[in-house]
Amino acid sequence: MNLGILVLLIAIILFAVLAFKQISALILAPLVTIFVLVFSAIFAGSPIAILTGLKGDFMPAAAKYVSDYFLVFFVGALFGAVYQFTGAAKSIAKWFSGMCHGRFVAPIIMCITGVLTYGGISGFVVFFVVYPIALQMFRSSNLTRRLIPAAISAGTWTWSMYGPGSPSIQNVIPIKILGTTPTAAFLPSLIATVASFVMIFVWLEYRTRYFTRNGYEFVDSRLRTQLTEEELRDDDANEVLPNPIMALIPIFLILFLFNAPLILKDDGTRGGLPVETSVFLGVVLACILFFPRIEGGIDGWIKVFNKGAADSGVSILNTAIVVGFGGVVQNTQGFHDLVNGLQTLDMNPLFFVMITVAVCAGACGSASGGMGVAFNALKDTYIALGAKMPYVHRIGAIAAGTLDSLPHQGAQITLLGICKLTHKEAYFDIMVTQIIIPFITCFLFIGLASVGM
Repeated sequence: MNLGILVLLIAIILFAVLAFKQISALILAPLVTIFVLVFSAIFAGSPIAILTGLKGDFMPAAAKYVSDYFLVFFVGALFGAVYQFTGAAKSIAKWFSGMCHGRFVAPIIMCITGVLTYGGISGFVVFFVVYPIALQMFRSSNLTRRLIPAAISAGTWTWSMYGPGSPSIQNVIPIKILGTTPTAAFLPSLIATVASFVMIFVWLEYRTRYFTRNGYEFVDSRLRTQLTEEELRDDDANEVLPNPIMALIPIFLILFLFNAPLILKDDGTRGGLPVETSVFLGVVLACILFFPRIEGGIDGWIKVFNKGAADSGVSILNTAIVVGFGGVVQNTQGFHDLVNGLQTLDMNPLFFVMITVAVCAGACGSASGGMGVAFNALKDTYIALGAKMPYVHRIGAIAAGTLDSLPHQGAQITLLGICKLTHKEAYFDIMVTQIIIPFITCFLFIGLASVGM
């Protein structure tokens, strides 16, 4: 086996194992990166340049991520804090709880996050917006918190990202590289997306009943991190909450501003406002609507904003530091050998696309990063194998959301931190909903494509 590829495989396993041991990503990512740099240099027969690798590849990749997404994290965290402390999140949670009468709570959260993401809201924004809602709904139904990360991320990173017409980055990258359309391979894509949604819905409900049947409740002393008194406080039957319709208005405003044809783009088409601007205006509207609900006036609101700002800083650092690891990996000889080796595989073209994109996404710890690497490196190979570009578009979008969800993925680390849970406590259901079910979806799509749909 190629020693460079072996180093990358060991590094990913090491990253995953240590993440399960609750070692902070801020410590873990640089350590595993140094491991990759040292052993890659040894097996390549070149001098060990740890500091050069950290400063030349690791930090630029992490810094670029912060530069690209800090505002998204920041305004998303502010929006989540406003909704948590004004009671707007609790109002929406009670409204949805009333609609489902305490049933299908985890699947309903998946539906909420999926609709928001399909509407164009960044997954990281959705984390902050939906977590307070999920917390209230799970508490009201006395369900274990262990399912909250899977419920939130299943709607964020699966069918809403690879469904036809989605504004997600996974649906945009193929358009730019392959020259396809947002609804490429529409009919099989639609069927596969619906099937994925149904499978995740059924799994989350099955696991909810499993945990309840085995005595797992919202308050669980077995969890490593316990919630604060405020988060555990019982609902006050006489508590006056914002009207749920009013609480939804800022969310709908964000969706409208981001998707409506409001501005003229460079290519002559019209589109919505940037996500940062849309969410910021949502925060402004929420502050206006709910201003009296925070005690202490301006001073009280400053505390709310401080909490949101602090949450955004920790979250983006946890994610960016893992992206830095991916930046080093992509520049190793082992990674280049891996990509070149994948080109020699002899199989059905769509299976080849699925495997190559999934492996690249797993190595990069990023769906979009892995897809970009695979499509840029292997586009000509896909064409030579006779694969139709609309099918390549969709199978690539689905496959990118499989192995990218291994435990070292920055987004999962961020979400687990927000939910105050560990990999050991919550990762199994993330794995099922975001690795196993998307792979099943890939096979379903390939089957539909093979019969000419």
